[in-house]
Amino acid sequence: MHKVVLLIGGNLGDRYRNLCLAEDYLSKGMNLVGKSRVYQTAAWGGQAEGDFLNQVLIFQTSLTPRETLRHCQSVEEKLGRFRDRKWGNRTMDIDILYYNQEIVETPDLKIPHPFIQERRFALVPLAELIPDFLHPIFLRTQLELLHDTSDHAEVRLWNVPPQ
Repeated sequence: MHKVVLLIGGNLGDRYRNLCLAEDYLSKGMNLVGKSRVYQTAAWGGQAEGDFLNQVLIFQTSLTPRETLRHCQSVEEKLGRFRDRKWGNRTMDIDILYYNQEIVETPDLKIPHPFIQERRFALVPLAELIPDFLHPIFLRTQLELLHDTSDHAEVRLWNVPPQ
């Protein structure tokens, strides 16, 4: 079994419902073993309008990195994701942050995610969930990466609605 760490998030539609649906759909091919709290963050990259809700999920899986990518993309499509503009508005975005301690470099898949160290909205939930996990390239923990990031955007805990 492999440990895969995903960042899920979106800024369109019922953002919290979409997070819940993404977790459910992802769990149909992988075993959920951990999740961060939900965070609200401003759009990153200057192309999207409206705040995002983001969450880190950790799964155990027998899927390969490429199969994991296909599974994530199928979940994005089920939730209405259109890839019309880089860093634009979206119902759901699923990024593979880590796959074990592996380094994958292909034209369409890079693991660890190449911008983790630049994105506070990823580092805050990572530091909450796996603070001592070492980045396989930088050999720095998630807490160290968070401390050293140049991104100072606000990342706020989001109050999950009562069930």
